[in-house]
Amino acid sequence: MREFLDQIYFENSVQQYLMALGTLVLGLALIKIFAKLVLGRIKKWAESTETQLDDFVIRGVEKTIIPLLYYGVFYLALNTLTIHPKAEKWIHIFSAIIITFFTIRVITSTLKFSMNAYLVSQSGGEIKAKQFKGITAIASAFVWVFGFVFLLDNLGFNVTTVIAGLGIGGIAIALAAQAILGDLFSYFVIFFDRPFEIGDFIVTGDKRGTVEYIGLKTTRVRSLDGEQLVFSNTDLTNSRLHNFKKMERRRAVFKLGVVYQTSPELVAEIPIIVKKIIESQTDTAFDRGHFSSFGDFSLNFDFVYFVLGSDYAKYMDIQQEINIAIYSEFRARGIEFAFPTQTIFLTKENNEK
Repeated sequence: MREFLDQIYFENSVQQYLMALGTLVLGLALIKIFAKLVLGRIKKWAESTETQLDDFVIRGVEKTIIPLLYYGVFYLALNTLTIHPKAEKWIHIFSAIIITFFTIRVITSTLKFSMNAYLVSQSGGEIKAKQFKGITAIASAFVWVFGFVFLLDNLGFNVTTVIAGLGIGGIAIALAAQAILGDLFSYFVIFFDRPFEIGDFIVTGDKRGTVEYIGLKTTRVRSLDGEQLVFSNTDLTNSRLHNFKKMERRRAVFKLGVVYQTSPELVAEIPIIVKKIIESQTDTAFDRGHFSSFGDFSLNFDFVYFVLGSDYAKYMDIQQEINIAIYSEFRARGIEFAFPTQTIFLTKENNEK
């Protein structure tokens, strides 16, 4: 038996191969037991909690620590054997790649989870978290590039040349994609300065609608007619925007005209009548009402009030109730609304011959 164990194959004895195999089998078994019993119970416990941190940690262990443990057992088993220098070199290279990959994965996952948890904890957090996806993608890309350069440095490559090449390539890309980079920086302006957010009703030029999506290059707005409007981020940050969702109250102005045959007493009462009608409506604040001017065919009145809120449909409902009440009250009092009329005066001349 001893002679069999001492037999040499490819610079390793049978005993060394058996030790490597035993290390591999034992290590895999221990990992399986840990994943099935320990991690499985912790996972069930985490499902009953409200916090997301324990779920994130468990997912990280499943996707990062467990694969690294598997590779660690495999690497430990190989270390019990005498390996050819070239094969050993490739194993070290592969190990560096594996460790770097999972390290970067942990960093990017932690970054995304931390920022998402911070944004969700704020007001309107879910919308902000959606907007932040573009920034996390860019940050993750930078982490991956840095990790790649770090890996090359550890593998013995001259990273100075690589960094110089990346710098020259970055300048060339920047010159070729000025418009794209401009929209990208405008995206950062929109995200951090927040002139508008998803769900806001905005007006720019003759276009208006509700913001549905804010991307790295474009912002998409759903118009009142139903079609989707696509703006470049630079166009929006360079434009004068009206954001109606930020409006705490809506100013409403309307005019009335009555006929010249209206008595002075009724003319004096009209501002009082309309004021009472406006004040009787809920969520309104009367500002002013005046007999403003003499028109070509009417006596003109101006009225201003505020609707306490930014909802356009609510404003139109209130204005409708006001119009109906004014029409009913004027009809009851015999006050006539003016409409374009002309009075023609005829004179008769007597020509004596």
